[in-house]
This record gives sequence, structure tokens and C-alpha cells, in this order.
Amino acid sequence: QDQLVESGGGLVQTGGSLRLSCASSGRAFSSYAMAWFRQAPGEEHEIVAAISWTGSTTYYANSVKGRFTISRDNARNAVYLQMNTLKPEDSAVYYCAAEPNRSQQLSEGRNWYTLWGQGTQVTVSS
Repeated sequence: QDQLVESGGGLVQTGGSLRLSCASSGRAFSSYAMAWFRQAPGEEHEIVAAISWTGSTTYYANSVKGRFTISRDNARNAVYLQMNTLKPEDSAVYYCAAEPNRSQQLSEGRNWYTLWGQGTQVTVSS
């Protein structure tokens, strides 16, 4: 079973930047659609961004468009989330998720993704 491990979270001031990384231990990473979700206390999981297995298709939640960028490096079995101009409302636990899918299909729904990491905390202070 492949495993996903997130890193890069932390405490940052409003307007600052963070880069999250998600590393996969498996050999099938290049066949996965990948996504970043987040969950704030008392809230449901919310999709942040997603990327197809080739990287040619991406999706962003309206709340992060223009500020966040998702990318992947299949040679390194890694997906990244560059977060700029961070706001206090971006504070949450951020999760990496994966779904084997060799198409350009992506999904906003958490149930579509079958492999999840443990999460990394992002806190944006005002």
C-alpha cells in the first residue's frame, strides 16, 4: 500500500508564503491524480487544488485561485502546493490525497480519492 507523507506546514504571518510537499512511497505515483484538501476546526474537508497524473490539468477552489499553485514531479514521487499571500482563513490541517486515474479527470469530492496522508498544520496569524 502506497503511503503519502505531507511536510512543510507551520506558522506564518498574514501575507506570507509556505510550500507544502507530499511524498509518495509507492511506484505507482505517476499514475495518480493528486489533490490537496484542508480541514479547519469544526469544518468539513474542503478541496484546495488538484492535478492530473500528467500535470496538464489542474483545479483550484475559488478561495485560493491566484494565490496557490499545485505542481508535481513524477520523477521524485512528489506533489507540491505553493501558497502565497496567505490569510488567516487559510489556517487548517492540509491533507494530500491520491486516486489512481490515468485520465485528465479530477474531482472536488473527498470520497473520490482513496489514498490519504496524515496531514500537516498550517496556521496563519493575523
